[in-house]
Amino acid sequence: MDLLLGIDFGTGGCKITLINTAGDIIASASGEYSSEHPQGGWAQQNPEDWYALMCRLLKEMNPVQHGNLIGMALDSYTHGAVLLDEKMQVIRPTIIWTDQRSVKECQWLKENHFDLIFKTAYQAPTPTWTLPQMLWLKNNEPENFAKIRHISFVKDYVRYRLTNELACDSIEAQGTLFWDMKNSCWSEELCALAGIDPKTLPQIRKPTDLGGTITESAASACGLPAGTKVIMGASDSAIEDYAAGAVKPGHLILKLATAGNVNVMTADANPDPRTLTYSHVIPGMWYTVTATNSAAISQRWYRELMCGAEIEQAKQENVNVYALINREAEKSPPGSNGVFFHPYLMGERSPYWDANLRSSFTGMSMATTKGDLSRALLEGVAYSLKDCYRTIEEMGLSANEGILIGGGAKSELWSRIVCDVFDTPVKCPLGGDASFGSALLAGVGCGVFADEKDAVQKCLKLEREIKPSKDVEVYKRGFEKYRQIHDAMEKIYRSG
Repeated sequence: MDLLLGIDFGTGGCKITLINTAGDIIASASGEYSSEHPQGGWAQQNPEDWYALMCRLLKEMNPVQHGNLIGMALDSYTHGAVLLDEKMQVIRPTIIWTDQRSVKECQWLKENHFDLIFKTAYQAPTPTWTLPQMLWLKNNEPENFAKIRHISFVKDYVRYRLTNELACDSIEAQGTLFWDMKNSCWSEELCALAGIDPKTLPQIRKPTDLGGTITESAASACGLPAGTKVIMGASDSAIEDYAAGAVKPGHLILKLATAGNVNVMTADANPDPRTLTYSHVIPGMWYTVTATNSAAISQRWYRELMCGAEIEQAKQENVNVYALINREAEKSPPGSNGVFFHPYLMGERSPYWDANLRSSFTGMSMATTKGDLSRALLEGVAYSLKDCYRTIEEMGLSANEGILIGGGAKSELWSRIVCDVFDTPVKCPLGGDASFGSALLAGVGCGVFADEKDAVQKCLKLEREIKPSKDVEVYKRGFEKYRQIHDAMEKIYRSG
């Protein structure tokens, strides 16, 4: 049996999916790595953790026991710059996209260079992007900044460890704010704003190009055969949209992963300061992104902070702890008995772009139960996605088919809540996550499929479709109150 391997590096962990050329999932594995938070609003990761976890999972899975491995591809979250010195050693932990430390640098960039940045890179400077992160590093860690000889990114660094070839794909490059969108090259002017030598940035290849083959030393570390083809891959957001079947203009992605996304596919680029604009995996297409910083990671935070009993119960019964938390949430009615949750654990991106916002539970009383809190969290994230969608509506972009993806979509309850909050039918693809999409892309790059659309048409399967219920009206009223609470609390957070 011919096999394809996809490996996804999300913000919270790594997932590996092995498929055959018909799109059937043969095996999968996943694990978590941690983020460091040295100060409030800071978030960074150790690049060695990504590689070590991947190697462990691959050895446990042992893909070649299932058949002939044709090739593999990687994807990852965007904006995670890996800084390497002259000996190709990592200089410091990678500042990740949720980090908010570069607020001052972003303000300076907006006040002095906004027009240049937006005209060239199609994005507004916020702490998510690599450019302000590097400017912060220059201002605050000059000794580390001076050591930089190469800049890589999450999946590209892991691929370098596998193949000894350092390169980057064109979609990942768009996530840096160093990329010239119109001319498809690194911008010397944007690099100069952060004092970055363009020569430190990697060469660019297409997502379906060959990124190298696994070396003997990497084969020993990960258990895959030396010489295995490694296709370039792309950012997780682009791969997820593609893998879920969002391959036509108007397709709308609703993502419940570590972060939450509301992405609409378009035929042309529609740059707007309130959104992110990226090329699609399918050549010629684009997609517009609105995003909330803390979606499924909110439930992970809640799990660690408040669900010790559920964690122990899950271990004893050998069940998923989130299933237990959601079971508790089901005891609370739609609207959570008046409890609201705002998921601003790491500030917020769309539609507010406000690093000062903070998370909160409001509306509690002596009658409030743990089930109310558990359900309010799910509803709060769904409201936040709806808040993101307001920007897409204001831009006049057409959205005609909802597709729900991400780890949170596995929850029947959370999926139902999102469907009702949006008041639109949503489809849930089977296996349509980023690692599945990377496996498809590996097939395209290795010649198994004619092109990107051919791979999706042959391999993607639908798990279920959800239609709105009678609870739509409850959530319409709830969303208005959710926004009113935001507007009231925003003033408090702004005042410090």
